[in-house]
Amino acid sequence: MVELQINTTQNVNINFIAASVGERILAFLIDWVIKIAYIVVVYQIIFNLFSIDDYLKGMDDWSYIAVIACFYLPVIFYSLLFETFLDGQTIGKRIMKIKVVKIDGYQAALYDYIVRWFFRIVDLNMLSGVVALITIVTSKKSQRLGDMTAGTSVITLKNKVNISHTILEDLDNDYVPTYPSVIKLSDNDARIIKETYIRAKAARDYTTLIKLRKKVVEVIELKEYNENDIEFIDIILKDYNYYTQNM
Repeated sequence: MVELQINTTQNVNINFIAASVGERILAFLIDWVIKIAYIVVVYQIIFNLFSIDDYLKGMDDWSYIAVIACFYLPVIFYSLLFETFLDGQTIGKRIMKIKVVKIDGYQAALYDYIVRWFFRIVDLNMLSGVVALITIVTSKKSQRLGDMTAGTSVITLKNKVNISHTILEDLDNDYVPTYPSVIKLSDNDARIIKETYIRAKAARDYTTLIKLRKKVVEVIELKEYNENDIEFIDIILKDYNYYTQNM
């Protein structure tokens, strides 16, 4: 099991588990079954049902090959198309609950998917995928050559990090913030506040909670509040998330 730590654009470190070799192989096989099914269906419909092959006999060899290739473009660009439009997943990856992510915390872009797709020629098509298998097993971040070049990796969504491990808070759609001055906090401040708050609350360390509340009041220059220490910190964290998520 390989753990990946991704630093998001909000300076939040989130831990993910890299997809195993078995999960990636199964996703690959599922995708190939879909590709083969497409080829069979297209052949039956286009060449048998509509007998389009009869119309192509008068063409030169190169034109004939070009027309045939057009029918199979979806197979050629299968992974590129699906990863682009399904946010880093093909149908096989979605079934296996794995996806492609950038290891620098940014959203993978079209360029990244193109790089991964191009390197499939080396990773998966040469030596029947042995190159990809070796690089994934030996890489510290479970990356094939395409991943290394694009700065991506494939993670499992089955063990996705819980929201409590980040500065993120689960807010209701109708949540109304109380303290607008929380925007004076930084992401690092919010992370420290949450980590200290969780530990102190679990240990019933009220002295630390009081100190934490006083520090927050000082930093955001708050003149008055009506909640107790636990309620106050909880509101501060939710308010911070509300404003930063909607900026």
